[in-house]
Amino acid sequence: MPLSLQEQFGQIDIYLFDQLLRGRIAPGRRVLEAGCGSGRNLVYLLRNGYEVFGADVDRQAVEDTRRLAASLAPALPADNFRVEPVEVMSFPDDFADVVLSSAVLHFARDDDHFRAMLHGTWRVLKPGGLLFCRLASSIGMEREIARIEGRRFLLPDGSERYLVDEMLLIKLTHDLGGRMIDPLKTTVVQNQRSMTTWVVRKNA
Repeated sequence: MPLSLQEQFGQIDIYLFDQLLRGRIAPGRRVLEAGCGSGRNLVYLLRNGYEVFGADVDRQAVEDTRRLAASLAPALPADNFRVEPVEVMSFPDDFADVVLSSAVLHFARDDDHFRAMLHGTWRVLKPGGLLFCRLASSIGMEREIARIEGRRFLLPDGSERYLVDEMLLIKLTHDLGGRMIDPLKTTVVQNQRSMTTWVVRKNA
C-alpha cells in the first residue's frame, strides 16, 4: 500500500513543506536542523535520501530523533544527531546546504543569547545555502503582548517568548550577509501568538 501523507511527512511544519514543494530543498542536499526536537520536520528528508543532521539541548529528544533516523535511514550515523545547544554546535563552519530553525530562537533569554543562537545557526550554513527559520514575533500582536524586559514578552497564551519584528529581521538579514528569498510571512493565532517565517539565502 502507498504511504499515507502522515507516514510520508510526519508532523512537518507547513511552511517548510511549502519550501519542499517549491524545490528549494532538493534531494541529496545536506540538511541540518538546529534545534531538532524529536525530529518532526525530518521524516520526509530521512525517507528520501537527504543527508540529515541535527542538534538539540534535550537529550531525550535527540535519542528520539536517532531512533527515528535508524528506522527510516539506517545508513545515517547516530552521531549525526548531537546533544548540544545551537549556539555552540560542534559541526564545522559552512557545513550544510540547508539549515532549519523551527520554533527555537524565541526561547532566547535576552539579546545576547538570541544573537549567540542565531550566529551559531548561521555559522554552519554554506555560502549560497538556505536558512529556513520560523519563530515567534510581535507582528500583528502588538496590542496583545506585555513586555517583561527587552524583547521578552508575555503572550496571550500565557507563554514568555523573545519576540522579533519586521524591522529587526530585515536588519539581521543585512547584518548576517544574506538576502530574503521570500517576503516575511506571519500567522496570527487568534488570541494566542504570532509566528513568522523568515527564509534567507546566505550570500556566496
